[in-house]
Amino acid sequence: MVVYAGQGDPRRSIELLWRASAAEKRPGPKPGLSVDAIVDAAIEVADEQGMAFSMRAVGERLGRTAMALYTYVPGKNELVDLMYDRAMAEVPTSYDLGEGWRPAVTRWAHDMWECYRRHPWVLQVSQARPVLGPHEFAVTEALAAILVSTGLPGRRLRGIVGAINYFVRGAAQTVAEARAAGGATGQADEEWWYARSAVLIEVEPDLEKKFPMLHVLEQDREPVDPELPYLENDAVENFRGGLKVLLDGVEGAVAKP
Repeated sequence: MVVYAGQGDPRRSIELLWRASAAEKRPGPKPGLSVDAIVDAAIEVADEQGMAFSMRAVGERLGRTAMALYTYVPGKNELVDLMYDRAMAEVPTSYDLGEGWRPAVTRWAHDMWECYRRHPWVLQVSQARPVLGPHEFAVTEALAAILVSTGLPGRRLRGIVGAINYFVRGAAQTVAEARAAGGATGQADEEWWYARSAVLIEVEPDLEKKFPMLHVLEQDREPVDPELPYLENDAVENFRGGLKVLLDGVEGAVAKP
């Protein structure tokens, strides 16, 4: 399920994201609800139910009806934008460069990775159209601030920022799908692999000879976390190893005259 940001009213959405709306500034007694309370409740619901959540479910979380929410948020489209941007607020806005740019980028990547793992529904919000919220900008600003310290020109940094973003998001997407697979299919990873690998070996006993390079990829693997399913362990290892290679490439670009 792909959700496109910015489907609500442009002015209302941007005003809510940047908290510039007249509704947020209106005088009088403090209202019983607020945009922030609604966004926080919606994130809780989405963490449990995924992006298919309803305004009714958010209202119930707050002890209100869905209609009570519309005074503050026009609809689910605008709410998704606000939720996405709020999730991005969990990522730090600055990183210590005392140890150099590479450890700082590594910390940024791990912070993004953990944010995606906490809120897997965020990965369903397409990157084709940005939310244009302050925290979304701040996340990229933080990464750019680290990489600018390398001395590389802007035209090189744009590609690097994009590559790191795409890599972290893609790796987190695999983890999110691995976590959801059991519930969606009714079959745990271990059952799935055992059933199919046994049949595959029976049907094609010479698989290793036919695809020897794939066998090489399976050698010298990192120790697995026994608490994690197979697919998630694989994704974590790929994330760590892939990030290292990606940053090796950035180091090469920095060192090149």
